[in-house]
Amino acid sequence: AEEACAEYAERMPKGYEVERMNLKDERRLAAALPKSVRLIALDERGRELTTTQFAKLLDTPSAFLIGGAEGLSAATKSDAQMTLRLSAMTLPHALAQVLLLEQLYRAATFLTGHPYHRA
Repeated sequence: AEEACAEYAERMPKGYEVERMNLKDERRLAAALPKSVRLIALDERGRELTTTQFAKLLDTPSAFLIGGAEGLSAATKSDAQMTLRLSAMTLPHALAQVLLLEQLYRAATFLTGHPYHRA
């Protein structure tokens, strides 16, 4: 999973770079992220988006939050401006990272006219 994440992160088009952080303590989020960033929590009960809808999220700097084995805390989810789901099923956090990075790459290539996304 780590290899796949690194591959997608490296392939991101210019202007759509990603930074990955691994924080064990959710309370450290506020200090680790710029105040201007939009918080997007990932949760199986979140909103489902199409690729085109997801791509529109890239117009604003965002932090996508993936929880550990217990998911994200209620406080973190309530602090988020949006809650999305990658699947209705529960996913291991390493797989959720791969799926998120692939979708970020797909959305960025869609926006830049790269042929990766074929809808």
